[in-house]
Parts: sequence; structure tokens; C-alpha cells
Amino acid sequence: MTITVFLGSLLGAMALGMPIAFALLVCGLALMYHLDMMDAQIIAQNLTNGADSFPLMAVPFFMLAGEIMNTGGLSKRIVNVAMALVGHVRGGLGYVAILASCLLAALSGSAVADAAALSALLVPMMVGAGHDRAKSCGLIAAGGIIGPIIPPSIGFIVFGVAANLSISKLFLAGIFPGLLIGLSLVAAWWWVARDENLAPPPRKSAGEVLKTLADGFWALMLPLIIIFGLKFGIFTPTEAAVVCAVYSLFVAVVIYRELKVSQIYGVLVAAAKTTAIVMFLVAAALVSAWLITVADLPGQIVELLEPFMGNKILLMFAMMMVVVIVGTAMDMTPTILILTPVLMPIVLKAGIDPIYFGVLFIINNAIGLITPPVGTVLNVVAGVGKVSMDDLMKGVWPFMLAELLALLLMILFPPLVMVPASWFN
Repeated sequence: MTITVFLGSLLGAMALGMPIAFALLVCGLALMYHLDMMDAQIIAQNLTNGADSFPLMAVPFFMLAGEIMNTGGLSKRIVNVAMALVGHVRGGLGYVAILASCLLAALSGSAVADAAALSALLVPMMVGAGHDRAKSCGLIAAGGIIGPIIPPSIGFIVFGVAANLSISKLFLAGIFPGLLIGLSLVAAWWWVARDENLAPPPRKSAGEVLKTLADGFWALMLPLIIIFGLKFGIFTPTEAAVVCAVYSLFVAVVIYRELKVSQIYGVLVAAAKTTAIVMFLVAAALVSAWLITVADLPGQIVELLEPFMGNKILLMFAMMMVVVIVGTAMDMTPTILILTPVLMPIVLKAGIDPIYFGVLFIINNAIGLITPPVGTVLNVVAGVGKVSMDDLMKGVWPFMLAELLALLLMILFPPLVMVPASWFN
């Protein structure tokens, strides 16, 4: 009955068009009424406690860093570097989009910011070169979701706080799986573009490549600074976010000089608006999370999944299927906040490494950003790339299928995640 109340209230509120944060509060109220423990103080205390978390301080700074990179020219230089390295091969602009997605993922940690930047920069170039607009937008949307996988990652921060896990370990464990997702897109783009008879741009000379690398040097240094700092304990993920924001601001204003002092206020406001949405979601979700624990909802879910408890691979597959289904209807952050307190007790009871689960969980949620009908990244790319949602859904499915196959490989072969993670930890 508790599961019915939980799902019924949440889905019912969403069906009425209620924002996710308020739907979570309605879900909490329904659980309180069902448990006969109505108390307004519980809501107030959990709302306050939900946002009162030091690791969550990383979110506004990474949001700010992403805004600065897009406005201050760092993102543009990353695309130029990718163009210089792989733009000359057959279907090269597609590989540029994939390489740029991986590089940008190591800068901002936001799928929406990365997809918006790449759509604005690359879609006109790809269409001008003769590539199909829908397929080009689909590739960029699928590449954008690498942002929450390769560190720094806002998704890992939210999951780490919700699951009480080391965010540094999650960051470092996400590096190789993020690159594997990128390789899956390379294979998918090769398959999609194999019949296109388009002349690639001319190969750049060694001097031009070196000049482009020199111009993008300061942008390329940022992921190395973050990974090096986390690996050797120089700073925490929260402090890394501050380093990221300050470094980006310095490079954009002082070195590249593309961000005017007069623009900084607008950048701060844009980052603050996005941060407010995320923080309110986290605060509202903690109300439901606390009541989920009180109602022993995870225990009831464990009973439903009992037939799979003896086989870790089947259990992981079953849990990932649940996340895929939920991801079609909900955005990434609320999905993380709702499912983490439900699934983590199952993971721990089954003896599955929580870091391994966390990486696959975030990858799955990231793929949910390009699954209709919600598909936040799809909506962003459709708007920026000037393509209809119907055409974009047709263009994105080969790449989404490739990413799902990469996820399946990581479920079947856990060493693909855990062995590379041990290299960094």
C-alpha cells in the first residue's frame, strides 16, 4: 500500500502539471497522511536540512563555471581544438562534436550547458557541410549527456550527497565510463555517416594545429587541474568547484578577454537561477526521502526484487530497467533524489559496490535526458538547432541505442568500470 501511495501521489501531481519540486512535497504529505504522522515541522525541518549541505556548495560554482565558459570563449576554443585534431577525417565534424563533448564534459559537468554550446557552434557548420540536420542535432544531444559522467559532474555531487558516498571517488570512477560512452558514439556516427559522400574539410597543417592548441591551452588546463587536485587530495570536490569558477573567470576576463566586466552580473544571475531550481529540488526531495525511510519503502522494494538478489548482474539489470522507465518521464536531478534512497539499501544488501552502482546509475539518468517526452537536452538542442522534436527523436535514436549498449556492457562486465577506477583512486 505504501508503494501505491508513493507512486500514486507523485505521478498524480505530475500529471496535473505540477512542478517536480512541488510534486515531491505533495508526495511527502501523502506519505505523512498514510503513516498518520501529519506534522508541518517535519516538512520545514527537512526542507532546511535538504539544502544545508556543504558538498552541495559545489553546484552553484560549477553552474557559474559553465556559464562563464560559454560566454567567455572557453567552449569555443575547445571546439576549435577538436576541429584541428579530427575535423579532416571522413565525417569529421561528427567526430569533432564527440571529442568536443568529452572535453567540455571535463569543464562544466552540465549536460544542458554543453549541449547548448555545441548546438550553437557546430550545428550550422555540420548542416553547411551537407550533414542531415536531425542526425547532427541527435549526435550533439547524445554527446551532451557525457557532461554528467566525466568529472566534474553535478549529477555525481547530488548522488553522493543523497547516498552519503565519497564524491571524489565517484568523480574519478566516472572518467573511463564517460570515455567509453564517447567511443560508443564514435561507432554509431561511423555507422550513420558511412553512406554520406561528403568532402571533409582540408587537414590543418602542423603549424595551424599547434596554434589552435596554444590558443586553447588555458581551457585545456582546467580538467587537468581538477583531476590532479582530486587525485592528490589538494582540494575537495566542493573546493574544486570554486577553483573551476575562479579559474574560468580569470581566463575569460584577463587572458581571452571575451567576457566583459559588464557581462559578469548577467552571468551570475543566470547561474543563480539554475542553482535555485536544483537546490529547491534537493530540499523538497529530502522530505520524501525521510518519509521513504520511515515507511520502510526500500524494504518493500527488496521483497519485490528478492528473486534477483542472488544474481548481481540480473539485479543490476532490473534496477537499471526501472531507472530507464522513470527517466522517460522525469528529469535527472529528481530521478536521482527519488530513487537513491529506494535503491541504495538494495545495493548494499546485495553486496554491490556502491561506487560502481553510482556510476551506472548516473549514466542511466544521463541517457534519460535524451529520452522523450521529458528529455531536457532534447528540448534544448531542438530549440538551439532549429529542428522539430519529431525529427530530432528520429535523429537521436541510433546514438541513444549505442549508449544503452555501452551501459549494458558495463552491467555485464563490471571490471570495465572498477578496474580503471582503481587506476585513479
